Amino acid sequence: MPHQPQKRHKALQPLSREHHHGLLLSWKIRSGFSKEIAPKRIRLYADWFFDNHLIPHFEIEEKHIFPILGQDHELVKRALTEHSRIKCLFNESKDDDAKTLSSIEEELEKHIRFEERVLFPEIQKVATEAQMLHIDKIHHPDRFEDNLDDVFWT
Repeated sequence: MPHQPQKRHKALQPLSREHHHGLLLSWKIRSGFSKEIAPKRIRLYADWFFDNHLIPHFEIEEKHIFPILGQDHELVKRALTEHSRIKCLFNESKDDDAKTLSSIEEELEKHIRFEERVLFPEIQKVATEAQMLHIDKIHHPDRFEDNLDDVFWT
């Protein structure tokens, strides 16, 4: 059964757009593999994306979004565990980039689907309008700028 797009509160829409770019990273990794691109090239892009987009995104979620449910909430615990796992994957040795990239691609996509389909709807249910206004006020990401130095996925 196909998933219907979630109606997202205006304050959470920038985070959902960032999730879209994360899904594109997973797609770019898969595309690179299908084109038999050297894993080191894919890893350079993935590491750039991690430093410039994922880390700031995780920080906003952990500092401002997850506390709406509370750190002891089972969905928040799962999200934090997944953030930690993804960070560990990016920090793994570059000895086996293909295996690590494959794990990053799978874990990241699974994590984003969880946040979009389960966690964010739950946050929307319990968040006050004041909390949403706070998120809207503090999170205004710049327009997404991709790294086009090596567009291996095209």
